Amino acid sequence: MDRSDATFNLVYIVFVICIVFTPNEFRSAGLTIQNLFSEWLGSEDMSFIQFHTRRTALNVLIHCSLPLGYYIGMCFAAPEENLLYIHQASQGWQIYFGLSMAFLLLSFALVFYWAKNQWSNHPISKTLAIYALPQCSWRAVASSVNTEFRRIEKFATGPPDARVIVTDTWVIKATVYRLHIILQQDAHLTVIDSRQHDLSPDSNAPFQILTIMVGSLNPQVKNFDIRMYSTEYAELREKLNSPIRNATNVVVHLTLSELFLQTFISQVEMNQIYRYTGAQELEPCIGCMQVNANIKLVRSCQDDSADGECQQCYCRPMWCLNCMGKWFASRQDQARPETWLSSRVPCPTCRARFCILDVCLVE
Repeated sequence: MDRSDATFNLVYIVFVICIVFTPNEFRSAGLTIQNLFSEWLGSEDMSFIQFHTRRTALNVLIHCSLPLGYYIGMCFAAPEENLLYIHQASQGWQIYFGLSMAFLLLSFALVFYWAKNQWSNHPISKTLAIYALPQCSWRAVASSVNTEFRRIEKFATGPPDARVIVTDTWVIKATVYRLHIILQQDAHLTVIDSRQHDLSPDSNAPFQILTIMVGSLNPQVKNFDIRMYSTEYAELREKLNSPIRNATNVVVHLTLSELFLQTFISQVEMNQIYRYTGAQELEPCIGCMQVNANIKLVRSCQDDSADGECQQCYCRPMWCLNCMGKWFASRQDQARPETWLSSRVPCPTCRARFCILDVCLVE
């Protein structure tokens, strides 16, 4: 093998890796299959199912053409092999050419089969057909998924080749060649493994990767695994309609803010109780609108008010315990967590300063 052959082999290996396992640098530059063929793929936000149906088919075609692409490249990188004339090439190259052509033709046949009857034979369409009502087709289910994906309150995480999306009704994982999708009411999630790493690629701090198995009560739907940071675990639980089981007793490491929120709630539960005697009933918390307000700020400090000390808040109960804890944590110096519990922050409504001892549950 001369220098030109070796150079081409190295370049093509890098090219294949960038096509199959696209690095972040290529994604930032827009050099991805999705960007290059965006006009044919359409918009993921507008037609989620149709986009991934075309995307998976396109990935199959392009990846299966890579072996033939290597042969074509070698025709110019190694002209002495006479690869342009198949009958003059060596037997090894003839076999390679035949296999690469067969590989490509099979991929075209597979995609042609998938595309028949407007993609009704695609694996994504067949999965959706399982959830279709007797009088409806898979397209009705696809329309429902498309609508939910457009909502901003969905949960989404993971790299582009293993993205996890959870909507109000569906648990979805998008991979290079497949789109796994399970109905939330049929799904049961189980933490099966965790990996601790010393340094995060985004920050110089340790992080934990969880592996969660997503199973379905429907035997026709295949199970799949998802991987995510432990810091996203709480958000995932909030989006799911059922709890996540922990089969192997994995300890899930919480974020600093989540740990503080737990401590904040524990401390407030030990504070004095505020007896609410207002004529009006308590309204929903203005922070989350999910539960009724149950927090009143009552100054507990005995010293006269001074600069930086606690002040009396005259607001009626308007916040719940969770939202007040999140507000308290958001006003802290992230570089000095040791000062969080002893600090004072302004009331989110009237700006009167208070400490954690001033936060009282309402009865």
